[in-house]
Amino acid sequence: MKAARLSVIAGVAVLGIALAGCTGGGSSGGSSGGDAGANLTGKGPITYVQGKDNSNVVRPLLDKWNSAHPDEKVTFKEQTDQADQQHDDLVQHFQAKDPNYDVVDVDVVWTGEFAAKGWLQPLTGSLKMDNSALLAPTVKSGTYNGTQYAAPQTSDGGILYYRKDLVPTPPATWADMIKDCAIAKAHKIGCYAGQFAKYEGLTVNAAEAINTNGGAIVADDGKTVKVDSAEANAGLTRLTDAFKNGDIPAEAITYQEEQGRIAFEAGKLLFLRNWPYVYNLAKTDGSSTVKNTFGIAPLPGVSGPGVSSLGGHNAAISVYSKHKATAFAFLKFLQSEESQKFFVTQGSLAPVLSALYDDAALNTQLPYLSTLKTSIANAVPRPVSPFYPAITTAVQDNAYAALKGDKSVDQALKDMAAAIQSATSGG
Repeated sequence: MKAARLSVIAGVAVLGIALAGCTGGGSSGGSSGGDAGANLTGKGPITYVQGKDNSNVVRPLLDKWNSAHPDEKVTFKEQTDQADQQHDDLVQHFQAKDPNYDVVDVDVVWTGEFAAKGWLQPLTGSLKMDNSALLAPTVKSGTYNGTQYAAPQTSDGGILYYRKDLVPTPPATWADMIKDCAIAKAHKIGCYAGQFAKYEGLTVNAAEAINTNGGAIVADDGKTVKVDSAEANAGLTRLTDAFKNGDIPAEAITYQEEQGRIAFEAGKLLFLRNWPYVYNLAKTDGSSTVKNTFGIAPLPGVSGPGVSSLGGHNAAISVYSKHKATAFAFLKFLQSEESQKFFVTQGSLAPVLSALYDDAALNTQLPYLSTLKTSIANAVPRPVSPFYPAITTAVQDNAYAALKGDKSVDQALKDMAAAIQSATSGG
């Protein structure tokens, strides 16, 4: 899924500008990669691999690192801006046991797959990260089967955009928001939209509905099916009911991030669930009709803030790297306060350090930060599972059928559970 940037469009989940790196170089000890327990003290040049650096955050950081570490320079291998191509490139180099892909940028939904295949170095022992200053859900996104494999680098969470000229006080719960839909009707505009087209964004929105009602898609082990439950049914039913009665306009079944943003900026929606990248665009786009009339709030839940699906990107060390000590030091550099401030101020990328969301100067510059902190603090990662591609397909296919009215919610969840069960059991 694409992680959304705050000022750069990256479709649902595109928060991620993936980072990239090129070849490593020399060796300063240790065996070649392949053994997760070996070669933990190797130092020397490394390569950092990430997607296209649209916001120009990677190169300035690497210049800073390289000037301070002349014997452990980092080379940037820049991938494309397409998440599926980034994923396939990493898979190809992991399968080839390439020692030159030392540190790789990993979308939060890839962790389970890569870890289960033995491609990521466990961050344990001498490579254990200090996670005490991080937002807890970001750490969970880099953890598989109880072991951390990836270090949180940038995060993201969903927030509610609303017309404060029409709704002075944002709704705290879903029920409150649905009551406010009468205001939308009176002004002949749509009430609420999210991302409901059949793609990764629908998995994000369906998971948010299910998790907000106390349900889950799979258990923490990444494979035990949990989605055919009363809680999941209640969550998905909230969305299907809103489509049936028009509180979610019919055209929203085609919406990805951008279609919803454009509709909201055109004054056609009262409420919009989207990523923080929309904030800057809605304030500055010449075509935006809501520049001075929109506000932001946490996603509405059952009795308070709802559960956002977690977006973002993490940095991981390849098990095949010959310079894991340098790679580990680079992970800590990416998480440093200075680097994290640069990510958010230069690239509008949500930081993983909790304290930055309470920084007065940053909040003056980026007024959405306090709301985003609430979103991320309540966020739940999408299933961290080696079977994630099959899981998200099952969610998309069946949630979409339910939203369109082609299946009942009961049938959609039963079919979703069966498809996930088949995939996770090797069937």
